[in-house]
Amino acid sequence: MAFCQNLPIFVGNMGKIIVAGIGPGSKEDITPAVLEAVREADVIVGYKYYFQFIESYVKDDCECIDTGMKKERERAEQAFRLAEQGKTVCVISSGDAGLYGMAPLIYEMKREKQSDIEIVSLPGISAFQKAASLLGAPIGHDVCLISLSDLMTPWNVIERRIKAAAVGDFVTAVYNPKSHGRYWQLYRLQEIFLQERSAETPVGYVRQAGREEQETKVTTLGAFDPEDVDMFTVVLIGNSQSYIVDGEIITPRGYYREEKDNEVKPGQQIMMNSFKTILSEMQKPDIPKWRLWPLLHAIHTTVDFSMEQCLWMDDRATEILYEKVLDGSLRHIVTDVTMAASGIRKGALERLSIQTHCYINDPRSKQIADEKGITRSQACMQLAAEEYPEALYVVGNAPTALFEICDLVHKGKMHPVGIVAAPVGFVHVCESKHAVKTLKQIPKIIVEGRKGGSNLAATLCNAILTFDDAEQLKPGRDL
Repeated sequence: MAFCQNLPIFVGNMGKIIVAGIGPGSKEDITPAVLEAVREADVIVGYKYYFQFIESYVKDDCECIDTGMKKERERAEQAFRLAEQGKTVCVISSGDAGLYGMAPLIYEMKREKQSDIEIVSLPGISAFQKAASLLGAPIGHDVCLISLSDLMTPWNVIERRIKAAAVGDFVTAVYNPKSHGRYWQLYRLQEIFLQERSAETPVGYVRQAGREEQETKVTTLGAFDPEDVDMFTVVLIGNSQSYIVDGEIITPRGYYREEKDNEVKPGQQIMMNSFKTILSEMQKPDIPKWRLWPLLHAIHTTVDFSMEQCLWMDDRATEILYEKVLDGSLRHIVTDVTMAASGIRKGALERLSIQTHCYINDPRSKQIADEKGITRSQACMQLAAEEYPEALYVVGNAPTALFEICDLVHKGKMHPVGIVAAPVGFVHVCESKHAVKTLKQIPKIIVEGRKGGSNLAATLCNAILTFDDAEQLKPGRDL
């Protein structure tokens, strides 16, 4: 196998150029088609470091031409000159020649030269595929490949692509993550991904994949340290469904989910898919389940992601209220209007033996309101305090109902197990929510500000009644 730098130009029969990916770095990862091309080649052109992986397959009279590192264009020019002499030229790239390799350049040059040279492209095992096989099964679903090298791509373009991959929930393979001159870009990528993904998202990286120096590591997006990475490393970031088991990353394709979902009703399946979409689009999905579960319900009902900012609740409120369902202390729910009551799932109420009560159409409430000069909603709360003082109180319309609850609690006439406060409007709405916050001993879920409504109050109540489904993120059991 003889090396040379420049060959004279001859005119003769046209040869051909074979662009071949020789894999990530081990002889075992070179495809049979590529090995056959190497055996047939009259000339092999490539970076000298890669010749060690194919030298045992090269025929004796084959010329091997090293154009040096970062001499890709010169390499391509050389290949065309040799092919025009009638030679079969094999241009080698590591990994897959079509992925950050020589294939695109060869085809572009053919077009530029308007050449009749035949081009054959042979795929190889890419570095990200080899790395993935060493890390478990991290690329089981949609994958995005991003190079952090800004030699030929402006950084602002790269950053837009990083953002798109993070938002799109792609499993993402990162090439060229770092070099002596590029030390901050991987930190920026991590920062962008943490804005869109949970800190628990699996991350794996492999250095010198397929070579003697090979090193692998599995961690999480939050714990990932870019200082562990160098220019010979490929980084793989999982999607929102990826998980780590026994030190390996698995990104499920969905086969097991499909088997389980055979028993799921269509309406529930739609709701489950909606929750997954909401979770992938939330700004801060990495929050405790007792907060996440009602928040997902709120966003699902309103299609309003500002709920992330305006849904307020006491520490562990959802969990505490569900425990009261289990221990029997939450057996009655009182709403301020019938619309809120109608939105609480009947299946959940029957399953848990809970009754709902609304006094808005009770003749007594009208009589009390007229006699005392108060609103019908206030009169409803006074009636409820006499009959169900320890109920879960759910308010989705009237701020006066919240004020009345506060007053009755202060007078010792009412002892709610919990309060869902979501009145909507412009008059005294915010003030009523501030007032109910002062009831320190009562677990509360509050929609802050002017937003709210009976549908929102009902869905927050449903989140409490189905809190045992939160761990599996499986809403809609009682639809």
